[in-house]
Amino acid sequence: MPLPFTGRALVALAAALLFSAAHAQVPERTIDEIKVEAQARAERGAYPLGGLDPADVRDALARIRTRERDDWAAGFGAVAAKYMAQAQAASGPAQAAANYKRAWRLYYFGQWPVPASPGKQQSYANALDAYAKYARTLDPPMQVVRIPFDTGRGMSEIVGYLRLPKNATGPVPLVLAISGLDSRKETVAETYDAVLKHGVGFFAVDSPGTGQAPVKVSANADRMFSAILDYLGKRPEVDAKRILTHGVSFGGYWATKIAITEEKRLIGAVAQSPPVDIFFSEKFTREGTLGNREYLFDLAPAFIAVVENTKTIDDLARNLPDMSLVKLGLLGRPMAPMLLVGGVKDTQVPVADLELLMRSGTAPKEEWLNPVGGHLGREAKGWTDPVIYSKVILPWELRIIAQSREAK
Repeated sequence: MPLPFTGRALVALAAALLFSAAHAQVPERTIDEIKVEAQARAERGAYPLGGLDPADVRDALARIRTRERDDWAAGFGAVAAKYMAQAQAASGPAQAAANYKRAWRLYYFGQWPVPASPGKQQSYANALDAYAKYARTLDPPMQVVRIPFDTGRGMSEIVGYLRLPKNATGPVPLVLAISGLDSRKETVAETYDAVLKHGVGFFAVDSPGTGQAPVKVSANADRMFSAILDYLGKRPEVDAKRILTHGVSFGGYWATKIAITEEKRLIGAVAQSPPVDIFFSEKFTREGTLGNREYLFDLAPAFIAVVENTKTIDDLARNLPDMSLVKLGLLGRPMAPMLLVGGVKDTQVPVADLELLMRSGTAPKEEWLNPVGGHLGREAKGWTDPVIYSKVILPWELRIIAQSREAK
């Protein structure tokens, strides 16, 4: 149940004070600290190591000696290569699929948080290759979609994954699933496998600046999603009148923005820990990204890598304010119904941004706010990413889709 306004305001104020106290001049983790923390997260299945075998992580970390990005990629790549070889030598398709999937997860983490070095770029290319081989085994099949897109500097393409429920009769409702800063369309596609059995399809895409996205983060990069909606509207298998969107973290920003700018083409939007306004301030940029310990490592470099015309933290502090939905004059406009998900102890996106969004616009909103949760509302144990998705997000999406069917 949403908190009353005064309660929410006090929560936001308390969170802001806690953030300021906890994040002044915190140094980045050393490589030894990263290895200890990464292994601990792998053991409990916590982000960003969910789905990785702790033994594989231990093997990879033992190969890493420095904080150099290529050293990190090489450590995880060496373990991934073993599973690629096992996949190629597999006696059957199920065994091959399992090994390709395992290799993909390792290569993906080898490029984490962003492929900002030659070794990490190769790890990302290897991850795409492993995932493509794994995806060919899926039933129902995964379609790789390439949508022509004018970047303003020349033609490029939006690459996404379209997957529809098996034996669907007629156009189906669909979720436009948007990745975050360091997740990828492959990871959100894995999450949305669960929606297929409910007769709902999904289109998974990398958010601007990440993965195979054709443009970096900028105030008008949401043009990407308008182009995707144009494309989906022409697919006869998709019910264009029953599309909703879900974005995680920075992807939550894009989900929120198109809930406003594409309000008439969306029946709903889920935003997990969406940046809205305070996140984009210079103060938060400098204090919230440098040395953030909720994030495993390199949050500031990850943002620098994905934002247009940005090479330093000073560039980031100068460019991000233009992204604020308040500065853009969007928060008071009509918008699609929304589910907002977050945690009071989030240090990556201030909970005050979620509360501001909760009070803005004209459409009904629901809020799931974990009082002991961090980014995306997650906890170390209990409310993990898969649990939040299955118990909070998916039920809301299915309810909105059912209501849209009744309204037709």
